[in-house]
Amino acid sequence: MITVSSLNALTNVRHGFFTRNRGISKGEYNSLNCGAGSGDDPENVRRNRERALAEIEMPPEALVTVSQRHTSDVLAVTAPWEGEPPIADGLVTATPRLVLGVLTADCAPVLFADPKARVVGAAHAGWRGALAGVLDNTVAAMETLGAKRRDILVGIGPCIAQRSYEVGPEFPAAFLAEDETNQMFFANARREGHFLFDLPGYIAKRLVRLGVTEVMPTPCDTYREEARFFSYRRSSQRGVTDYGRLLSVIVLER
Repeated sequence: MITVSSLNALTNVRHGFFTRNRGISKGEYNSLNCGAGSGDDPENVRRNRERALAEIEMPPEALVTVSQRHTSDVLAVTAPWEGEPPIADGLVTATPRLVLGVLTADCAPVLFADPKARVVGAAHAGWRGALAGVLDNTVAAMETLGAKRRDILVGIGPCIAQRSYEVGPEFPAAFLAEDETNQMFFANARREGHFLFDLPGYIAKRLVRLGVTEVMPTPCDTYREEARFFSYRRSSQRGVTDYGRLLSVIVLER
């Protein structure tokens, strides 16, 4: 489990970005696959989630996740879902001991906490969701529960790093249309007309632009660090049709 120091310093919040290690799944899902949407045995996923929650000393039934679709939708929650989880890519709560979870495999898991207002949030931020406003909407949803932007601390978890994120010639256009200064997040790739995109850098800038200044990324690359992380892009390039998902969580203790 990986943590960031800014969130570690909070006495009323627990968080963690879990790696792929110390689970029970086999094969392509080896080993701590927590993605119910994968083709893994559902019992393996259930037991892996149980192991992950034990690391933060929380019961597995306290975990709340959503059906992620790269949207900008964010939900405020007060209790675990009954039945199938709704479609969204962000969660916020002011309810103690309710564990907010997001699942990733190259996209960025982003965890939020306002320790003064006692409000936490979690977002699944790939390039589509980040560009569409899932981070903005998570901050706004936290504000409806009493949070203040100046008091929010953010950790950006393991995701694909710029050196591994090659994109095509058409990719930058939407980012440059939003803000021409987003050019800073694109470096030339070896292939002519292609670029390397800095997803965590873009996320951090977007948060700062929202007025959230305490943002701490993790120095990881899910694509290159195969022993520690699942990666959608790595699996796809190998012709593997499915992949495991990493779990990231945040919870108010009281």
